[in-house]
Amino acid sequence: MKALLVSLFFLTLRYDAFAQVSGKLTDASGQPVSYATAFLLKEADSTIVRSALTNDTGKFLIENVPGGRYLLKITSIGYQTWMSPVFEGSKGFGTIVLQQNKQQLGEVLIKADRPLFQQRPDGTVVNVESSVLTKGSTALQVLERSPGVIIDHQNNEIALNGKNGVMVMINGKQMRLPADQVVILLNGMSADDISKIELLTTPGAAYDAEGSAGLVNIVLKKNRNAGTNGSFSLSGGYGYGEKGTAGINLNHNSGNTNLYGSYNYAHDRSYSDFHAIGSEQEPLLGGFAASDFLSIAKPVQNSHTAVAGFDTKLNTKTTIGGNVNYNNSSTAIQTNNHAIYTIQPDSIYRLNALINGVNHWRSITSGLYVERQLKPGEKLNLGLDYINYKNDYPTNVQSTFLDKNGRQAGTNDTLFSPRQKGLSNTLIQVGAARADYEKQLGATLKLVTGIKGTYTHTASTSSIASLVNGEYVTSPTAINHIIMREGIWAGYATMNAQLDSSTRLVAGIRYEYSGTRLADPQSGQLITDRKLGELFPNLLLSRKVNNDAELFLSYTKRISRPAYSDLASYVTYNGPNSVNTGNPLLKPTITNNLKLGYNNRGYSLSILWSKDDDPIARNQFVYTPDRKQSAVSPQNLLYRDELTFQAELPFAIGNWLNMNYGFVGGWRKFSLDYTKNPVEKTYFGYSLHGSQTYQLPGRFSLELSGYYNSLSYNGTRKVDGYGVLNAGIKKTLKNNGGIVQLAVADLLSSNVISSYFGSLTQEAFDLKSHVVFHTESGKYPLIRLSYSRSFGGTASTPSGNNKSGIEDENNRIKN
Repeated sequence: MKALLVSLFFLTLRYDAFAQVSGKLTDASGQPVSYATAFLLKEADSTIVRSALTNDTGKFLIENVPGGRYLLKITSIGYQTWMSPVFEGSKGFGTIVLQQNKQQLGEVLIKADRPLFQQRPDGTVVNVESSVLTKGSTALQVLERSPGVIIDHQNNEIALNGKNGVMVMINGKQMRLPADQVVILLNGMSADDISKIELLTTPGAAYDAEGSAGLVNIVLKKNRNAGTNGSFSLSGGYGYGEKGTAGINLNHNSGNTNLYGSYNYAHDRSYSDFHAIGSEQEPLLGGFAASDFLSIAKPVQNSHTAVAGFDTKLNTKTTIGGNVNYNNSSTAIQTNNHAIYTIQPDSIYRLNALINGVNHWRSITSGLYVERQLKPGEKLNLGLDYINYKNDYPTNVQSTFLDKNGRQAGTNDTLFSPRQKGLSNTLIQVGAARADYEKQLGATLKLVTGIKGTYTHTASTSSIASLVNGEYVTSPTAINHIIMREGIWAGYATMNAQLDSSTRLVAGIRYEYSGTRLADPQSGQLITDRKLGELFPNLLLSRKVNNDAELFLSYTKRISRPAYSDLASYVTYNGPNSVNTGNPLLKPTITNNLKLGYNNRGYSLSILWSKDDDPIARNQFVYTPDRKQSAVSPQNLLYRDELTFQAELPFAIGNWLNMNYGFVGGWRKFSLDYTKNPVEKTYFGYSLHGSQTYQLPGRFSLELSGYYNSLSYNGTRKVDGYGVLNAGIKKTLKNNGGIVQLAVADLLSSNVISSYFGSLTQEAFDLKSHVVFHTESGKYPLIRLSYSRSFGGTASTPSGNNKSGIEDENNRIKN
């Protein structure tokens, strides 16, 4: 023990041997100046020793400064250069006020565009405002164009680097919703509100451990420019049907108080279809059947999104803030199903069904925070968040199921009824409270710790009423009422240490205890009562090779807990021979990640090894307990191992062409045993993406982008590769007259997903099927024309300055 204390004592002395220079930049009104450059210069010859960019709060930190006499130089577009007196050793400059550059040409807007993709050790940042294709798109469409992201439109799932189990957040607030409802929510959100998307595959201990594949954080815009200012945008387009968006952003900054708000409306008449050809045993129809099934859906969606918030500096040490995000969407969906079943030797049945429904959802996300500077280098942050999500989805079904002679097939019961009414209601309420504390223990040693509690209450009711003998009858198996209560309590601690002038170590540990209780209040049946306590360690070791290059090694452990819809033992009918249901025995997924990476001036190379225990695959075919029907339900695989290589390669030719190409892929292996014959499969899967931006004369710019996702597996479902090519052109008008953009998504109508069941192993009832799914753009390219303009105030900082909960946590670790 004495030896350990002595070692720690000398290690602390060693920390203090390396100096650091820090400060915060503001403009004359007290607003932070982001993305300014701080240069550390030698006094003797003014050569650059180190440099750093200020973050979204205007702070900068230059570490590992060797002994000597220095000058500090600050530069930022739109401001006069600032120079310090000569100093030695560590130096804290406090708040530096920059003066505006008076030599500006009228209303010419000088704006520094950030690169489309930025790399950091825990993942990738997509600056969506830098893309020509963003205006008029939905949040889901922008996310789908992000590196390594795959959207399964048929099953409404999101995958990151080939893995399901993604936790989606908006401004650092977790969307604790089932995966399919997250997809619906994002499809109703306008991308005009988004500043950037953070794709974090190996986040640290300050982040919740939920999300075995990683975190996707959507950061909304927040304008911090002084005075009253804002922007508006309009867009119109066409694919299968008409599309349009309109939005406005407003901001008023009086110095100590910043008020902001926005509203967006979106209308979208869309289309999708899938065609399935297959065969399987059909006990209810009397034997082995070949089937040909076509489903055509024509949704019309109208969405409203409103955001309001404030940040107030009460005094020099205390800041408070809050925000409310409201989404309301209504989608009228008409679905036509047509099927032919051929039973050996000569029986033929025909199904025709018309389904009309209105899917209406409403979500409110709100939050409050208080940030208090206790002492220099010591800070406390308190936060409260609340999410309320409500979904109603009534449907009416008219169908005929006829034999080859045109007579109604089956008996007059709920399975073969020609008229059905469906009802589905879901209410999800989430409350979260957190307290975070950070303290600078020395010049190069920092402690960040905190606690968090999250409580989720979910109530879900669904039923199907069938017309039998002139009356609507509801089978007991077609009524479902589920209530889930889940509490997650967490504590974490992270230590950030500068080991020497080039090496940094961030070590953290998080403990989460969760209790999940799922019950049917009508029958009193307890479906699931699960308690789980787990430690989630993480480690990041980074070493600067030079001022531009960095090597890093990281380890993280994460979890994906089943959603209520995964666990609930409900039953909804796909048809006489198939039902949808949950799996009360489903286990959470535990993931271990080890990552080695190298970043250099935007170039990024990394290798990630991950091991998933009990990964969850949704929409798998198994037998019902009575073995009379097939059940489509989530199942646990035994394991999934992956060795993934990732590369991001930016190139530039002069100042007229910027290119970025990326690759994510590698060796993947999984095993499962819920089919008749256990399966172990090894394959190579990958995703490619690329973008090219051309700066053309006359204030024009052109963007070409695309992606390709190779063959993949989701449980026993095999999915062929597919790709998409997009294009857009932008015209910046003179004298701050606005921006006009024309974008075409899926130029070649190639967003067509082909999948198979029965190709990997024998499925329930010996199912073999080939399904071809067309998204709207797979039939009709999506063309959009948009106009946007800023007004009020002078834009002195790049747009999209945000302070989200997740960025706060990231800054506490890195700064």
